[in-house]
Amino acid sequence: MASAASSTAPRVGDGAVKGVAPLRAGQGTSFVLRRLHSLSGIVPVGAFLAEHILVSNSTAIGGPDAYARQVSFLANLPLVFFLELFGIWLPIAFHALYGFYIWYRGEGNTIAYPWTGNWMYTAQRWTGGVAFAYIVWHTWTMRFSGIDLHAYPNASFGKVQAEVLHTSLFLFYVAGLVAASWHLAYGIWLFSAKWGIVSGERARKRFLVLCLAFFFVLTGAGLASLTSFRSHPQQPMEPGTVVINNRQVTESR
Repeated sequence: MASAASSTAPRVGDGAVKGVAPLRAGQGTSFVLRRLHSLSGIVPVGAFLAEHILVSNSTAIGGPDAYARQVSFLANLPLVFFLELFGIWLPIAFHALYGFYIWYRGEGNTIAYPWTGNWMYTAQRWTGGVAFAYIVWHTWTMRFSGIDLHAYPNASFGKVQAEVLHTSLFLFYVAGLVAASWHLAYGIWLFSAKWGIVSGERARKRFLVLCLAFFFVLTGAGLASLTSFRSHPQQPMEPGTVVINNRQVTESR
């Protein structure tokens, strides 16, 4: 996810990036929270998001069996509930809610400071909101409603497929994918600029190109996965049901 910039108007000079104010020491609790917010956007939230799009979801390209094996692998990780709680849900909740707080306390300045970076940072805020809404909805529908995919991973492909076959939900998936991909890719650039990992105007411009390329890679991989769900025959969502010759058949016990 994204690392947040200061709510003050951006400045040129004093080591600042156009549209991105640097993190500064000596700001007490607010400084620590902003540091944690910035860091959590990369690890663990950003790492999880990249894995989810590039690895886990991309197995759908290989078909229902490949996707079910990946879901089964993740579901059988040791202490998976605590891994999800402390490695995904709580970090996402902190990053999103504190990000909304920073957004609420900030002031829009794209008109007064119409730099490209400023508009990109505004997009960062809005994509964060869209991505958070999508993540909450997707987590609820996939993990806490309907069939338990940790118990029945073979139903995972069909459960996702049942949603993306609906045009409105498919478009919501696409919007969430694009928003999350931008939020992560540009968030990496913000993180690197604000933490001083990439310094100098030329180096920042080159790294921005790499981050934008990463955005297109994430989006392309996600769209390929969504297309795979829509292109395969309808898969079952009930335990003990398989598809044979495009027909759902209940397995004999």
